[in-house]
This record gives sequence, structure tokens and C-alpha cells, in this order.
Amino acid sequence: MLKLESLKKSYEQGSQKVDIFENLNFHVEVGQRVAIMGKSGSGKSTLLSLISGIIKPDSGDIILNSTSYKNLKESELNDFRATNIGFVFQNFHLVSYLNALENVMLPAKVCGISNPKEKAIELLKSVGLSHRLDHLPSQLSGGEKQRVAIARALIHNPKIILADEPSGNLDEETGIAVMDKLFELIEQNNTTLILVTHSKDVANRCEKTYELIHGNLALC
Repeated sequence: MLKLESLKKSYEQGSQKVDIFENLNFHVEVGQRVAIMGKSGSGKSTLLSLISGIIKPDSGDIILNSTSYKNLKESELNDFRATNIGFVFQNFHLVSYLNALENVMLPAKVCGISNPKEKAIELLKSVGLSHRLDHLPSQLSGGEKQRVAIARALIHNPKIILADEPSGNLDEETGIAVMDKLFELIEQNNTTLILVTHSKDVANRCEKTYELIHGNLALC
């Protein structure tokens, strides 16, 4: 479903070159739930950005659902990302001037999905927010914002969800509730999940856990 082949990525820091990945190979099967752990600065967020196509590798290839990224033009990659990938971020990334319903509908409009309002209402109901449809992000709690973000990530039925510390800004009780809902919904849809987390409890809910060490993924 997802393959990373001989992936290489480095950054320039001043006059120095910092290698993040030198020869990374990795694969994830359809419907798998995979956790990635590692120290701060180990490259976890960079890895998600590469998988999403937001940043490009120096060399190597990423293949998602039989589509090779290196064969896609920039515009094609943007369209592919919008159609196939859902995102859940630690800081929610909701649009401040859109209400909960409008935030969830946003990816559906980009993808040209029919009946986006109906689907958005259904998803917000499924995450327990049917009473918050017209509320702006500033009127929502942290847990509510993250549940809106989960609904938004799922509205276009993505093949894969990339989640970067989705419970990192939440208290323990709220974080557990939010993760319960995320895992429930991706299981219902057989959606593949790659989850970056510092929490062993969250990682243990996934089928496989890898630790990112010196640019390589080691199975825990």
C-alpha cells in the first residue's frame, strides 16, 4: 500500500549538511495501524512530510496505492495528496474563520465530493459534535477541535491518514477519548494509519511500532 524505497533526505544548516535519511526502506500494508516513535529532532515529522509529498526526497521513491511520486508533476502530486491522504495535526490546524461544519467540508469541496454538507454533518455526529456545527474554533475546547480535525481528515475517504502527535496538546483523559474515536473511525473505514507519537500507551494501540533511530526505522 505504501512503500518507501531507498529514500534519502538532507538539509543544509549553515555551512553544514545534515543527513536525515540516507537509505530508508519501509512499507505499510492496507489497513495497518503503524506508530512511529523517536526522540525530538529524529525526523518523525519530516518522514510524514515526505510521505504526504509536501517535501521531496533528495533521491529514492515513495509509492502510495501503486502511484509513484517521482512520476507525478507538482500539480498532479497536489491533487493526489488531496484525494488520497488525510491529516491530523497536534495543533489542529483548523481555519479560524470557518465554523466546525465548514472546516470539515473543506477537503470535500477541494476533491469535488458530492453532498459534502451531509457527509460533514454525519461525521461530526459520529465524533459527538452534532451540537457544535456552527461554532468557530475559538469557541471549542482542545478535544473538540481535535475531533473536528479527525472528521475533516476522514470526509474524503482517504487511503491513508497521517497523524502527527494528535493527542500531544490534550490532557490525558481528553487525549484517550480523542484517540478512541480516531481508532474507531479508521477501523470502520479500513483506513491505513501512520501515527507519530511520544506516548507508549498510544503506540501500543497500533499493530506495529517503529522507533526512528539515526535515520532508520527499527521495529519495537
